[in-house]
Order: sequence, then structure tokens, then C-alpha cells
Amino acid sequence: MDTQEVIRNQVTANPVVLYMKGSPKFPQCGFSGMAVQILQACGVKDLVAIDVLADPAIRDGIKQYANWPTIPQLYIKGEFVGGADIMRSLYEQGELQKMLQEAAS
Repeated sequence: MDTQEVIRNQVTANPVVLYMKGSPKFPQCGFSGMAVQILQACGVKDLVAIDVLADPAIRDGIKQYANWPTIPQLYIKGEFVGGADIMRSLYEQGELQKMLQEAAS
């Protein structure tokens, strides 16, 4: 299975997937840390966090998958949502909470 297939399987098999640097308990960059805090504030319980630092193929592949150059990247029900700044904006507007509630139901 090539890297793009692995990523496709990860984002479609799980309702909420965050590609980040580090782990939710030990984020390795400020943007990844902020993304985790936003998701925690939204009450996300079933977060699948994938540490891109642990796998260079995933780290490069995820940037190609969504045609998005930065990490973290959030996927809800297989759909690319955005990075930390977009997550923050959607959270402040109340939109991210709605998207996550729909994913949980």
C-alpha cells in the first residue's frame, strides 16, 4: 500500500483525524498544541492523532494529499478542514463544534 492509500484509509476509517507534530500529550510545535487544545475544548473523545515526525513518508505524503503545505491538518469524516489557524477561526465562529457534533452522530 502506498503512502497516499495509507492516508486515505486513515482519514476515512476514523471520524476525526489530526496529523500533528508530536502527540496530544506531548505536542512538538505550538500549532499542533493549539490544534489539540481546540479539539479538547470541543469535547472530542475519539481523536486519532498521527505523529508526522514518526514517519517521514506520512509527513511528506499528507502535504500532497490535501495540497496543504503545513502541519497540523484536521480531517473530519474524511474531509480536509484545515490547519491550526482555520481551526481557531472555525472554533471562534462555532462552526467547528457543529462539524464535530455531526461527525460524532
